[in-house]
Amino acid sequence: MLKSIPESMTRILGLDPGLRHTGWGVIESQGNRLIHVAHGVVDVPQLDATADRLVILFRGLENVVKTYTPQEAAVEETFVNKNPSSTLKLGLARGVVLMAPALWGLSVAEYAANRVKKSVVGVGHADKNQVAHMVQILLPAAGLVKLDAADALAVAICHAHYRGVEDRMKG
Repeated sequence: MLKSIPESMTRILGLDPGLRHTGWGVIESQGNRLIHVAHGVVDVPQLDATADRLVILFRGLENVVKTYTPQEAAVEETFVNKNPSSTLKLGLARGVVLMAPALWGLSVAEYAANRVKKSVVGVGHADKNQVAHMVQILLPAAGLVKLDAADALAVAICHAHYRGVEDRMKG
């Protein structure tokens, strides 16, 4: 059972969409303070039917939302790649990744990959290993993190930084 969080703290779910591997990471944010809660990857077996794969992805994400009860979610925007079929499949997965937290009433922010990398590493074209390294520095309690989960934690960290800026601008 997770402990309840203070009112001044926000629990954020970061998501890195993929049809085979969708990374997820949960952090708590209080001002500039970031606390690692959990992370993982929803692994989807290569089944024949895309619809079956999307159901498995949805149920995995639903379980994460039920278990960790985030208050907000953030998703990395996908880029268009050279293979139209791969881009379409990634788009389907991304739709599920956006829908799952929204069905639980969470606001869902979206961030470009370059913005996520720049907010965590300081460089918009950092590679996955650099992102994972900085995530481990910023969230030492996370320990060794798989690349997909590190990307998801980076999305959550990016959201924590940018939502704070937006909150200050409103106030």
